[in-house]
Amino acid sequence: MDQTRTDETTVLIVGAGPAGLVLGNLLLAAGVDCLLVEHRSRAYVEQRARAGFLAANTVRVLRENGLAAGLLANSEEHDTCAFRTEEGEFQLAYGKLGRGEVHTVYPQQFLVTDLVAEFLARGGDLRFETAAVEAGGLDGERVELLTRAADGSTRLLRGQFLAGCDGRHGFARTAVPTGALRRHHRDHGVSWLALLAGAPQSMSAITYAVHQDGFAGHMARSPQVTRYYLQVPPGTDPADWSEERVWAELAHRMRAERYGALHRGPILERRVINMASDVQDPMQYGRLFLVGDAASLISPSAAKGANLAVMAAETLAHALVTQVQYGDEAALRRYSADCLPRVWRAQEFSHWMIGLLHGPAGQDGDAPFLRELQQARLANLRDSRRHQDQFAQEYVGI
Repeated sequence: MDQTRTDETTVLIVGAGPAGLVLGNLLLAAGVDCLLVEHRSRAYVEQRARAGFLAANTVRVLRENGLAAGLLANSEEHDTCAFRTEEGEFQLAYGKLGRGEVHTVYPQQFLVTDLVAEFLARGGDLRFETAAVEAGGLDGERVELLTRAADGSTRLLRGQFLAGCDGRHGFARTAVPTGALRRHHRDHGVSWLALLAGAPQSMSAITYAVHQDGFAGHMARSPQVTRYYLQVPPGTDPADWSEERVWAELAHRMRAERYGALHRGPILERRVINMASDVQDPMQYGRLFLVGDAASLISPSAAKGANLAVMAAETLAHALVTQVQYGDEAALRRYSADCLPRVWRAQEFSHWMIGLLHGPAGQDGDAPFLRELQQARLANLRDSRRHQDQFAQEYVGI
């Protein structure tokens, strides 16, 4: 590999999202050297609005490892969700069902900002605007990673292990030889227009509106910012949705005429999300370990992505520390086996939620049958305590 300088460490981490930053912080706390590279700028990753609902196990990981100061000071707990249908609205106080767990609402950009600051305070080496270009030695004794900075300069990084925490379209996946991992993929045929509105939440609960014209969702992010979702046809251009059109369609599908007007504000973000699931099996190749969306992309229908990433980071950190400090490789060999059952259980619930929220339109084929199944699922959720307890356990649990 061509390079100008060479740096040595124990664990190389690609990607400064929740997965990479939690992994890096846990390794530093245990005395394991690591070096983290991120191709975006610090300002970008600290402002990128993504997930905001943290599961109880995620909060546990952050608290137990001294990473929850900002979360504990500025988050809110949510314990209720509501479903609106043509028949009316019903609420589930899921915090009092199942295991009695709640969501902690803390926008991902705030969490990432906290994790970056803590990583640097612990003496971590974090290189922004530094792209991973080429990897070698993944199936050997030592990993080499060629990186390129924004000014075009290159460095060769060497380490014992490489953690790919840079998402579905990141470098880490491309570093795995073709055919070395089995890819499980499903396109659910559903797309959402994901919106961030500069407006306070319009209802106290997470709200899912099931409508013949398409799903709409409402989720709190902060006192002055609310996340909305609108089901749109695949291939939709977000630019086609003006603010007036967005608010009119949200009001229509959320049935504002029946339940009250929505609090309006400027639309801060518009992007289309295609509901897809993707799992790499195993989640490792030689000395490369995939974490978070790099290993298991999940649809946002059940708010599992960032939570799965944090749990995988905790699992990998423990395995790496055990190997580096004690020479015991058993936990590293089990990394995929330990993570994949959790991933598939989350995938199953996400798939179920997609069926719950999206009824096929029209009268062709099996569309009428599937809509009746959808109504039966909603009725079970409304009327059956057994179904409610199961929903609560899977909804919050990781």
